[in-house]
Amino acid sequence: MKANVKEPQPNRVIVIGASAGGLQAITKLVCQLQPNFPVPILVVQHISQDATGNALLNSLSKNSQLVSAHAKNKASMKAGHLYLAPSDHHLMIGDDKTLLVTKGAHENRSRPAIDPLFRSAAVSFGTGAIAILLTGYLNDGTSGMEAIKRCGGICIVQDPADAEYPDMPKNALSQVKVDYCLSLSQMGSLISKLLLTKAKKQLSIPEDIRTETDIAKRVLSDLPAVNSLGNLVPFNCPGCGGVLWEIKTGNGLRYRCHTGHAYTATSLVAEQTMKIEETMWTALRMFEERRNLLLTLSKDQKGSNTKSLIERANISQIHIDRIKAILHSSDKSTTNDTPA
Repeated sequence: MKANVKEPQPNRVIVIGASAGGLQAITKLVCQLQPNFPVPILVVQHISQDATGNALLNSLSKNSQLVSAHAKNKASMKAGHLYLAPSDHHLMIGDDKTLLVTKGAHENRSRPAIDPLFRSAAVSFGTGAIAILLTGYLNDGTSGMEAIKRCGGICIVQDPADAEYPDMPKNALSQVKVDYCLSLSQMGSLISKLLLTKAKKQLSIPEDIRTETDIAKRVLSDLPAVNSLGNLVPFNCPGCGGVLWEIKTGNGLRYRCHTGHAYTATSLVAEQTMKIEETMWTALRMFEERRNLLLTLSKDQKGSNTKSLIERANISQIHIDRIKAILHSSDKSTTNDTPA
């Protein structure tokens, strides 16, 4: 009887991140790769928490030659296999180079998010990591790309002119000195060439990248850990209401709370905008209910009581009109605050 032989762990990995327009972009890229592809591929595409993620999986299974599946927690990674982040779960690489699928805190308003995957690849594979950032809104993936770069890995960004939604590629290019910027049609041959070359000598992993990766993995989540990353600022986390720490890396600012929520400056503004709008709609409803109650009560009253109730109802109407004006105004500065 033969003993079970454990498959050797891969020493290289490809991680891909995309948001809006990602289904077509990821499919077009992966279709260029051969079935005997020598390394595993991990993919995060932003999708809503109630989506199944089957649209991309079906597209990959139908059009590509790789074995594609939703990632399963603690599963081993195999060459020639593509692992897709499940809906409403982060996908990362564990310390033992197995797949890590978690319900950790949202990053950049997303779960799954790109940055946690890229950072974990940087920590686990160092110079053996190849990160690819494709089409999408806002700037998830930029911080992860920077982590890949600092750990000696290779950064590839889709040419913004080739991207259906160029925000994510543009933001990465503006903040990270990426290795390659090219169209989707050129990426397949580039990846094949890169994998024929030997990975560079491993570098030491910066402590801040390792700490943020541990926080995302839920291994480490406490005040000393976040204190080591940056300075406390007078902003609250939109996700949990806790305080935020400001992290300065490269050319950009990021924010993180000790429970694990993380935001780029752009995504924090977008999340605050959404929370403000939710609060305004709640206030509108409450003022309308108050006005209606006061008017109802005024019908059962006489004399000065009726007049007082109507006056208070009219004041509520003034607040209603003001809130409606705010909600219906077109604020040009929030054009890019839409979620990915």
